[in-house]
Amino acid sequence: MNANDKPLVWFHGEVKTPPFSHAARLEAGFLLRKLQQGDTLSMPHSRPMPLVGPQCHELRVNDTGKTWRIIYRIDADAIVICAVFEKKTQKTSKNIIDMCQQRLKQYDRDGE
Repeated sequence: MNANDKPLVWFHGEVKTPPFSHAARLEAGFLLRKLQQGDTLSMPHSRPMPLVGPQCHELRVNDTGKTWRIIYRIDADAIVICAVFEKKTQKTSKNIIDMCQQRLKQYDRDGE
């Protein structure tokens, strides 16, 4: 990791790594590394998630027979991973959005 790269912040005990295939794990790692290096991702890899909050996005990782999503926020000093889940419908569930909002609020409170 380069000294200028942003670290990935995972919610310890909250965000679990899903059972990605080897190819999906490589893709997710490649895309997360690009974010750490300051690259801006767009469709088809990432899309904004303003319902979660400012600077929040949904990373899309296609796998064998599954579609994974990684909800993240781009902060000045880090990439904050809010949730990783299998997406089964077009719309992100309210439960996932609420959970991400709560985790980010807690993260921001803890950082004060």
